[in-house]
Amino acid sequence: MKAALWYKAKDVRVEDVEEPQVKDDTVKVKVKWCGICGSDLHEYLAGPIFIPVDHPHPITGEKAPIIMGHEFSGEVVDIGKDVTNVKIGDRVVVEPMDVCGKCPACLEGKYNLCSSLGFHGLAGGGGGFSEYTTFPAKFVHKIPETLSYEKAALIEPMSVALHSLRVGNFEIGQSAIVTGAGPIGLATVECLKAAGAKQVIMIQRKSIRQQYALRSGADVVLDPNEVDVVSEIKKLTNGVGADIAFETTGSEQCYKLALAGIKYAGTLVITSIWEGQIQYNPNDVVMTEKKIIGSICYCNDFPSTIAMMADNRIKAEGYITKKIHVDDIVKEGFETLTGPDKKAQVKIIVTPDKSLL
Repeated sequence: MKAALWYKAKDVRVEDVEEPQVKDDTVKVKVKWCGICGSDLHEYLAGPIFIPVDHPHPITGEKAPIIMGHEFSGEVVDIGKDVTNVKIGDRVVVEPMDVCGKCPACLEGKYNLCSSLGFHGLAGGGGGFSEYTTFPAKFVHKIPETLSYEKAALIEPMSVALHSLRVGNFEIGQSAIVTGAGPIGLATVECLKAAGAKQVIMIQRKSIRQQYALRSGADVVLDPNEVDVVSEIKKLTNGVGADIAFETTGSEQCYKLALAGIKYAGTLVITSIWEGQIQYNPNDVVMTEKKIIGSICYCNDFPSTIAMMADNRIKAEGYITKKIHVDDIVKEGFETLTGPDKKAQVKIIVTPDKSLL
């Protein structure tokens, strides 16, 4: 079968590889669509970050080159003998978590904090940028007929956003800051609006992404190159600042603006993956009792996300900006999303099936 493999930074190749076969507790999925994630771009530009290179991943037993892709939807074409939650022909998405099930975090039910955490499409064992992939049945979720395969490929990033609201203890009626109108930032705006945010303030430099932010539900978009962002946030929030902020860019500037923009005892949730260290003054937290919380992927969030997308509470309209074939993933996918026109894109989704284009 055809698949896109990561060898090293700036080296992703589409090759023919052996088609995977099910084990007793796994499901084989014929991939329909798979989104290119910000994590994939980090690996393409500056990896390895999550991809195992020197040593095999402790769960998959594999190291680079590995098949990429973890935001995907598809159809079940085979199941292992112990699988009971799905059947052949079901329409599904995969919650792409490689976890051990034995460490303290896993035993506590916080499997997204597994000490050996890996991601399907980043840790080996297959991935969504391929014709077929297999994965443990417990992480395979059925989707309703009312949800298209294209939109279903957005369930993973939407679940990242929804999880960040839960981690940050967001409450109905709160005001929120979101930094960056990329895929996770826009997903966060949509989830905030669906969850009853009173006001959503987006921090985004001038580009078409400002329009995307407004379309997703942001009430105000502030450009740090044009206004004093913190002063404007104070004006919009009766002089005190927002209740909660979500940092989705991995930018030191945005981190500092978000931290300064929240009120005393407010919460800053960091969803972004970082390529390096930053500097900040801890007194900015100490003297105001602000809280800084990390949020990684999702944990039991897929069912809620599926339900909210299926009944249109999360609309995700205009989120998909380009559809491509896996053969073109480097030029039309990675190079587009890291090149001069990247701001025009939100989510590029990839298919191994040309009949879907």
